[in-house]
Amino acid sequence: MKKIFIIFLFLFGAVFSVRAEEIKNFNSQISVNKNGTISVKETIVYDFGDVYRHGIYRTLPFVKTNQDGKQYRLDYSGFNVNDESSSPYQFQETTSGNDISLKIGDPAVTITGVHTYVIVYQVAGALTYFSDHDELYWNVTGNGWNIPIDSTSAEISLPTDTEGVRGACYTGVLGSKDSNCSFSYRLGTEKIMANSVLPANEGLTAVVGFPKNIVSVLEAKPYTPFSQTWLGMLLAAFMVLVGFAWYVGAPVLIIYLWIRYGRDPKPTVGEVSAWFDPPKSVVSKRFLLPAEVGTLGDETADLKDVSATIVDLARRGYLKIEERSKGDFYFVKKKDYGSKSGLLPYETTLLEAFFSSGTEFHLKDENIYSDIESVKKLLYKDVVDEKLFDKNPETTRTIYYVIALVALFTGNIPLTLVAFIFGRIMPRKTQDGSNSFAVAKSLKNFLTTQERQLEFQADKQLMFERLLPFAIVFGVEKIWAKRFADLELKPPTWYQGYYGGTFNSWIFIGSLNSSFNSFQTVATPMRSSSGFSSGFGGGGFSGGGGGGGGGGSW
Repeated sequence: MKKIFIIFLFLFGAVFSVRAEEIKNFNSQISVNKNGTISVKETIVYDFGDVYRHGIYRTLPFVKTNQDGKQYRLDYSGFNVNDESSSPYQFQETTSGNDISLKIGDPAVTITGVHTYVIVYQVAGALTYFSDHDELYWNVTGNGWNIPIDSTSAEISLPTDTEGVRGACYTGVLGSKDSNCSFSYRLGTEKIMANSVLPANEGLTAVVGFPKNIVSVLEAKPYTPFSQTWLGMLLAAFMVLVGFAWYVGAPVLIIYLWIRYGRDPKPTVGEVSAWFDPPKSVVSKRFLLPAEVGTLGDETADLKDVSATIVDLARRGYLKIEERSKGDFYFVKKKDYGSKSGLLPYETTLLEAFFSSGTEFHLKDENIYSDIESVKKLLYKDVVDEKLFDKNPETTRTIYYVIALVALFTGNIPLTLVAFIFGRIMPRKTQDGSNSFAVAKSLKNFLTTQERQLEFQADKQLMFERLLPFAIVFGVEKIWAKRFADLELKPPTWYQGYYGGTFNSWIFIGSLNSSFNSFQTVATPMRSSSGFSSGFGGGGFSGGGGGGGGGGSW
């Protein structure tokens, strides 16, 4: 029994004395080239432990996907694999799905212990170009290694020494926002290092932002799988649609629907050259608000309408717009906007977006894109509830845009053009909506053409401030302000500008427009022209950007 126990201990110890595989060091040297490509040199020190293998494999995804689900292709080229003494390894390059795989090693030879693999390649489309900077957002190691990585580092070199370089890094599993890493920039090179061992399926991702015009613009090309090509869509369409009805009948049907149901009814109220008030609702028996008039005019709830609402709410005492330094704007809460305030739902939602967590809203520090989209949806609902439209204009347009998109993918160009053109004008005002629009156009005529009567009205400053939000939705605020440029107006109590000096309506509008530009920044998602988010701020995570993949032994 004692002998059996000793033999068991010997076998148990022998099994567990086998060293497991690991990567001792993973170093990536990346050069950002002036032509917009990047050159990558990966030095992987791989320890096979006590097991025998032929070599390693390295997978690299050549497709990256933006937040809208659109896919873009990275072009890899110039693959080469050597050992630490520059002797070449045998390797096989294959493509499977969206990955390029390098199978490195000799199938007739097995190896063990520590071996070094130096993999070099070039990538086109790895950089992302934003309005204020260019960026390399690169998954250095990939999150697909099923073994730990003891030491990880990356050196990212720019083509020239420059100021204004920013860096960030992320570690962990795919999607992690952990930053257990450090980075430093000196002499044109960003150095990034993981601060601890990366367990299996964890990786290091690097972000380097640098000033524009250092490198050429070479964005990733759109990538469309076969299932989403026009041929694939055409085959699907032929299975469910009759060719003649789709290619001939559908365009004719859309034109008929517009003639029969899409055109606005003729107003029973005439348009005049001078009208001093906005239209009045026949449902709520009140004057329409600026955003309602703006949506009625172009049948779209947009940022112009939201900006006018901000000015109107400020004029009515709910907030104050302050420019505390040049181009630096704050919204300050002035009074309650609760259920008894009488505000419309879209107005309350807008104020909640600004002041839900405090009494000040700093435009440079926030992004409320999703809240603004909610405001727009509520504004569309409001104009339908007020019987200005029989249906939500945005829903109507979306239906025809979807038809246009499907038609484009199925090669039905006539239907694509008809659905897109007539879909834009398909939203239909009600009879009350057409009458209100005629009154709105009369008000716009007054704002842009009337010069008499203004001096009398402007002495009390009532007309200028009351109608300013309507001038904004009509896009004529500069014309409206110019009417008052030579008159003595007092600065509005709801606006504190940075410019100082004697108040001038023309200068005031210029400053107010600057606040609109700042507001558009916080109401717009931070994305590149191709739809990718930046790796900085809340948009970055481990495994994000281009590159990545993983590997193992075989």
